[in-house]
Amino acid sequence: MTHPPNAPAASAARGTAQAPVRPGGLPSQPSPAPAAAPPAGRGAWAVGRERLREAATTEPGRLQILGAVLALLVVAFGAVTALEVTDRASAADDVVSRSQPLSADAAAIYRSLADADTTAAAGFLAGTLEPAESRARYTRDITTASRLLVKAAANTDGSSASAREIATLNEQLPRYTGLIERARAANRQGLPLGGAYLRYANQQMTSALLPAAERLYAAETERLHRDDDSARARPFLSLALGLLALGVLLWAQRRNYARTNRVFNHGLLAATAATAAVLLWLLAAHTVTRTGLDSARAHGQESLQVLNTARISSLTARANENLTLVARGAVLTEDGRNDKYEADYTASMSALTTALAAARELADDDAGRGPVDDSAARAADWRERHKDARAKDEAGDYEGALVRVVGSEGSTGRSFDQVDAALERALAHEQTQFTRSAGDARDALTALPLGAAALGILGAAGAVLGINRRLSEYR
Repeated sequence: MTHPPNAPAASAARGTAQAPVRPGGLPSQPSPAPAAAPPAGRGAWAVGRERLREAATTEPGRLQILGAVLALLVVAFGAVTALEVTDRASAADDVVSRSQPLSADAAAIYRSLADADTTAAAGFLAGTLEPAESRARYTRDITTASRLLVKAAANTDGSSASAREIATLNEQLPRYTGLIERARAANRQGLPLGGAYLRYANQQMTSALLPAAERLYAAETERLHRDDDSARARPFLSLALGLLALGVLLWAQRRNYARTNRVFNHGLLAATAATAAVLLWLLAAHTVTRTGLDSARAHGQESLQVLNTARISSLTARANENLTLVARGAVLTEDGRNDKYEADYTASMSALTTALAAARELADDDAGRGPVDDSAARAADWRERHKDARAKDEAGDYEGALVRVVGSEGSTGRSFDQVDAALERALAHEQTQFTRSAGDARDALTALPLGAAALGILGAAGAVLGINRRLSEYR
């Protein structure tokens, strides 16, 4: 008797059945391998570097890199030129509108103080009742010095050397004017104490006020020199970038010609023209600026310094001449042999002669030499009149000597006024020369920063358009 197969046996039979046979001639297909994972530690920078290396192996990729480099160089050249020229233009503007005016104001403070001291002594010699003209001149000098001190303080850093000297002047000036008022009060009463107060006021002026004013002038002149040096500094970085950008642009056009046999690429040609224009503009403007500043320094700044020295020497000589009669031999030199004020007068007149000779050498035209020659001639008259006054004083004729010193006609006072007026004309002429030359130097840089930035952007755009023109041939 036959039995049917049970279910488990059938399942096992089906499980062991062979897979269907593929048609003959077709190999078996392996199953796809799983995707490989990226190497460990491979970041975006490495991927980007690899893509850049791959791009550099094809001509379109090289052109894209070249376009980026050209645009970056031209923009960098324009930006650096704008920044460097802006810095130099600012320094040149400081020379014209800040540093030199402050230096001139410091010299004017010194002159005003020295003239006030000279005028006070002359008024004292005039008698118990000081002339109204002398008092008005003294008041004008003190007012001018006070006003210029306020102006200098407003334009000076509080921690600078100039600020310290300004503080000293503001502290000492009221003390000096107080001593002068005491001398005047005693003089009006006919008291000999007035002469002592006047000598003490002069000592205060020569030992405290004038040295502080001189140091202030030196500090402001030093700042003028720093600004002048900054304005004339050569823009080496801008020039280097400009030459580099121009060289790369020329190389790119030569490369383009070698590969395409086309003479011109309008975009690259425009970029080259813009770069060359900025470079030539930079060279021309900087040359004009340096030339103007050189002229301002040689024919203005140096002349002004020498003329200020001459004027200060004349003021000092006049003050010592007056004090010679006020002291009447009461103050001697350290060796006790000579009158101190007469010795100081002689030294100041020698300094005046030396400064006038130097000023004439520095003057570059007749308008500058004329006042200097006039001042020298009046100074020679002053010496002769002073000798006459000293001869009368030493002979015991005090009143005769006084007339020769403070009289209205033929006196040393008249000679001093003529010397001072001629020096003032010379100073005004040299100041005009300086301002014009330095102003021309500043104006040469005015438009260059904006022009360099604009041409840099246009040059970069031209470079990109020129490269894109070549890239379009590969699409």
